[in-house]
Parts: sequence; C-alpha cells; structure tokens
Amino acid sequence: MWSAHHRKTAILGWLLFVVLATVIGGATGTVTATDDEMGVGDSATATKILDDAGIDEPAGELVMVGAKSADGWKDAAADLSRALHDTGKVEKIKPPLPSEDGKEALLRFEMKGKSDDAADQVQPVLDAVAKAKAAGAERGISVHQFGDASSEKHLNDLLSDDLKKAEFTAVPLALGILLVAFGAVVAALLPVGLALTACVAAFGLLSLASHSLHIFETTYSVMFLMGLAVGVDYCLFYLRRERDERAAGRDADTALRIAAATSGRAVLVSGLTVMVAMAGMFLSGLLLFKGFAVATILVVCVAMLGSVTVLPALLAWLGDRIDAGRIPFLNRRSKKGAHASGSVAGSLLKPVLAKPKFFAVAATALLLALAAPAVGMKTEQLGLEKQFGSDAPLSVSFKAITEEFPGGPAPARIVVKADDITSAPARDTLRALEQRAGKGAEVTVHARQDVAEIAVPLPGTGTGPEAKKALADLRDEVREVRDGSSGGVEAYVGGDLAESEDFSDQLSKGIVPVFLFIAAVTFLLMLFSFRSVVIAVTSIALNLLSVGAAYGVMTAVFQHGWGASLIGSEKVGAIENWMPLFVLVVLFGLSMDYHVFVVSRIREARDRGLGNRDAIREGITRTAGAVTGAAVIMVAVFAVFGTLSMQDMQQMGVGLGVAVLLDATVVRMVLLPSLMTLLGERNWHTPRYLRWLPHVSHEAPVAASSAPAPTWERV
Repeated sequence: MWSAHHRKTAILGWLLFVVLATVIGGATGTVTATDDEMGVGDSATATKILDDAGIDEPAGELVMVGAKSADGWKDAAADLSRALHDTGKVEKIKPPLPSEDGKEALLRFEMKGKSDDAADQVQPVLDAVAKAKAAGAERGISVHQFGDASSEKHLNDLLSDDLKKAEFTAVPLALGILLVAFGAVVAALLPVGLALTACVAAFGLLSLASHSLHIFETTYSVMFLMGLAVGVDYCLFYLRRERDERAAGRDADTALRIAAATSGRAVLVSGLTVMVAMAGMFLSGLLLFKGFAVATILVVCVAMLGSVTVLPALLAWLGDRIDAGRIPFLNRRSKKGAHASGSVAGSLLKPVLAKPKFFAVAATALLLALAAPAVGMKTEQLGLEKQFGSDAPLSVSFKAITEEFPGGPAPARIVVKADDITSAPARDTLRALEQRAGKGAEVTVHARQDVAEIAVPLPGTGTGPEAKKALADLRDEVREVRDGSSGGVEAYVGGDLAESEDFSDQLSKGIVPVFLFIAAVTFLLMLFSFRSVVIAVTSIALNLLSVGAAYGVMTAVFQHGWGASLIGSEKVGAIENWMPLFVLVVLFGLSMDYHVFVVSRIREARDRGLGNRDAIREGITRTAGAVTGAAVIMVAVFAVFGTLSMQDMQQMGVGLGVAVLLDATVVRMVLLPSLMTLLGERNWHTPRYLRWLPHVSHEAPVAASSAPAPTWERV
C-alpha cells in the first residue's frame, strides 16, 4: 500500500534499479566457468593438473577425405593440406592417415593460439574445408570435418540463435495470450513489461554474481525462461484479483488492498518457496547447478519484489485506464463479475466433487501411467553429435569419421604428474601405462612441467556402451599402476567421456540430498502458511506426481522416440544427465505458484465460514481464470524452448511444459479438489503440538469502503 500511495517514487525507483543493475552488470562483464571448475572426480583432477602446469590443450581438428577408389583421395588431401596451411590459423598438420580399405584418409591438425580462442579463429579453416568439399563433389570426393574448434563455434552460434528465437517468440506469444485473457492492451502489456524488466535487472545482477560464482553459458537461457514465466504469473495473479474485486463493485483503493492482502501474500509465499527450493541445487556439488540456483533465485526475487512494489503503484496510477485499448468480444464478464472461465471451471468441477473417490483414483492412475516410462530412464552427457541432431552437418561428419576411424574425435586422456617426470619411477609408470593403454596410444611428455599425457582411442564413437566399458577398464588399470608406483607419481583419466561419467556419478549422489532439502523446505513453508500437516504432505505428494509424469514423458519422447518427430526432434537413447535434477527443482518451485494461490483462496473461503466442499468449489472456480492463463503462458514459453535446435533445450521445454500442463489441469482441477473433498475437515486440522504456530489470516480485509457501491434497488 505504501507503493500505491507513493506511485511516482515506486515507479521511478523500480526503473532506476533496473537501469543501475543493467549498466553495472554490463560494465563488469560475465565470468564463465572453466572446464576444471565444471568437472568433478578424477577427470576434473586431470584437467586441473594441466591447467596448474600452464599446459593449454590445443584445439584439435579432424578432416576426413574420401574417394570411391583406394588412394583416390591423395590429390584432394594434398590440396586441402596446402589450403589449411595458407589460412595461417593451423599448425602441426600430420600426414594423411589412411583407413583400412584405403578409400579414406584422415587429416589431423591443431589450431594456433589458445584453445579458448580457437572457436573465434576457426572460420577461415571452415571456409577452406567448405571450398574443398564443393570442389571435390564434382570428382566424387567427400570431405567431413569435426573437432574442438569447429564444434564449439557451431554450438556457440546455435546457442545465440536459439536464445534470440526464444526471446522474439516467447514474448509476443505471452502478450497474445494475455490479450485474450484480459481483452485489453494495457492490462496485457503490464505483466509482460514487469517480467521483461525483472529479467533485464536479473541479467545485470547475475553478471555481478558471476565474479564470485562462475557460470555456464546456458545459465542466461534458464534465467530468461524462469523470469518470463514467474514474472508474468505473479503479475497475473495480482491483476486478476484486483480486476475481480473491481468487477464485484469495490472501489479502486479497496480492490487494490484486497489484492495485496490475498494474491500479494500468495505471491510472497510462492516466491519464497521457489527461491528456497532453488537453493537446494547448492547441495548437488556441481558448479553448473550452483549457477542455475543463483540465476533462478535472483530472477524470482526480482520478479516477486516488482509484483508487490511497482505493480501496485502502476495499478493505482492507471486506475480504470488498466482497461484501455479494449479488444471487442474479448473483455466480456458475467453478471456476477467473475470471468467466464469460472463458470466453465464450475461445470467441470461439479462431477469431481460429486464423485471424489473415482476422480482421485482416475487422476492418480493417469499420472502414474505417464510416469511409468521413467522407470527405465537412462542419463548421459549428450555429445555434440546428439545435441545437434542426426541431420546436422556436424553430426553427419562425426558419424562418418568415427565409422572409419573409431575413437578419433574423443579419446580418453591419461594425465601423469611427478616430482620429476624424467626420473626412473616416472618413466617406469609411463611405460606401464602406455602398455596398458594398448594400440594407438600417443604419449606426450612436458618435461619442464613434469607432466605427461597419454591419448587413448576408445572403441566405436567414443561415447557408446563399448567405449564406457573400455573407459572403466582403463581406469582400473590406471588405478592399479598408480597405486603400485613410487616417487610421488600421480595418474588420472580425463577426456570427454570420463568427464561425462564423473558428472553423472556426482548427480546420482547429489539428487537425494537435494530432494530431501526441497521436500523439507516445502513441508515447513506450507505448514507455517496453512498450519496443516495434511496440506503440507499433500503438497509434496502432488508435486511428486507432476515430476514423475514429466520424467515419464521425457523418457518416452527422447529416449524411446515415441512421438519425437511430432515436435521436430528424434530418439537419442538417453536424457541429458543434468535434466532430471533440474526439472525436479524447477517443478517443485513452479508448482507452488499454483498450489499456494489455489489453496490460499480455498482457505480464504473457509475462514469466511464456508464448509469444506463449498470452500473448495469457490476457491477452484475463483482462481480458474488466473491459473489457466498462467499455465497457458508457461506452457507456451516452455514449448518455445521445446522447438529450439539443442537437444537439452528441447528436453527441458517438453519436460517442464508437460508438467505445468498436467499440474494446472489434472492436478489442480481434478486431483486436488477430489483429495481435499475426501479428507474433509482433516485438511484444516492443526495438531495440538503445532498450535504454537502463528496464525496467518487468509481472509480478505473487510472495511466500510469495501462494500459494494449502493444501488437504487438497495435504496
């Protein structure tokens, strides 16, 4: 109410905060995490040894030249080698390595300069290869390229394009849905404007935070996704209640006060719950999730503060002008002042309340059936060839190269460190490791740094089951040699596959404490808000059903390929390894938006003296419009991410979109009311040992000015 009575100060203060956060964040820049910071286990130790020694692993590139006949590639390979050398960007071009049948040859070389800058320097190399490919096509010569620099550049370009696509698609989509929901341009622009300014401010704050906690490149995409979703939701809940009170005959000041005391409180409880749930990601032990936690906490906090400060100020300033720019046929209300969606919800709710046991069992069975495929969920760190899709040029090249030269693009890497790498114990250890590594192993000794590397090709594509078994055997061999060595010799296995396996192992260890933390926090917050153990327990159970259904759909679509083509995706045989934990945390947080909003309205009706069934009916019908609108916007935003190029973004969009859809329909409209009806008065019972908890009133404030304006009929 302070904001409503000091409109200019609140509005200008918000704008000043957004501008300062953006300018300061942009001036300080963003610090991204290094490979050894992102990793865990032996692979991270191997990377750290190289970093500490100042050894920059050069970005390697592979180009395969193929012909229809044996040795038919020689002239093309020679021409390409000269063209690559002339770019001035490459070095150490090795002689062509023929395949077993002699019809293909592999050119191996490294990019000049630091590996971190390789992606920015690789374009001339890509142009030279593209020119050779075009020239060779006329002579039946095939050319395929894959490597560290080329794949990273492709990844960076895709991420940039995808983020732009998400921004320019999600925002107009959300605005269009709000136009339909409110039927007025100003009312539709308000939630989008608040969400965007919250995201912009949070971007600046995240840049500042990145100097203490380094972040991953995709963190900004996750932040935008969450910021747009919760920013619109919080504003929508607030605005819906204010408009409903005005439609019921309240004056502007009273309607705003009621919205603040009801929806505003629900936003605070929901926002706090989301932020604390996100904090659970700090327990994962992985820097990726710590970055996600900081990003989501920042954007939710900013959106929540905006919805209870600048939003009331704007509503007080706009008054009836909130309905400016009305769209014909989209701004009609029923005689009772409720939105038409309330009557639709009432019709749908009637059979649910009449037969609660049947609908509770049916809804639970449906969610469990959707969750069933998750029993066989497999997770892995998807390689770039899977991230881009099988038809992408980079994926085609990767497959072609690994078929002819197995293990080439992604070898395991044994890193050896000793007090003196030239000493007899160190030489003996290196000799033993090279023998254990087998055929094709390449040894590089950095004598000045007392460090050595052994590149070990892995079978197949270097990422499949065969390669994983070979990696596990190699690690056992290295551990055995290391334990039997003397002279302070250390040896650890790194490489892409090793990093993926270590990451997955840490995730499997971290998901249990994260879940326990989130469940405990959710329980306590719901307990303090509603003074009911039953409400707290059912909240967790309903959220788990939503998460399980999301897992099942993700597994069915992306691991088994059921219906993947319908969304422009394909079967990849696994789920991105960080996705289950991320989806769990985000859905536990977002589900509380709806749950707190709906249950608060039910409790509000209960505090006014209505019976349990009537309170449920009123709470569901009165919140149906806001929940439906919020859910449609969230699903639409997540669906945009489901159409992006990257496989992990697709999985995130589909998983979150399906979960929110089910949560707003099956859970909130069927399972929640049927379950609360069956539980009856036990919903609101406070055990004797918990009666010391503070009583939080959920009833709307009543004052003389809150009564409907007098009419001639009343007079």
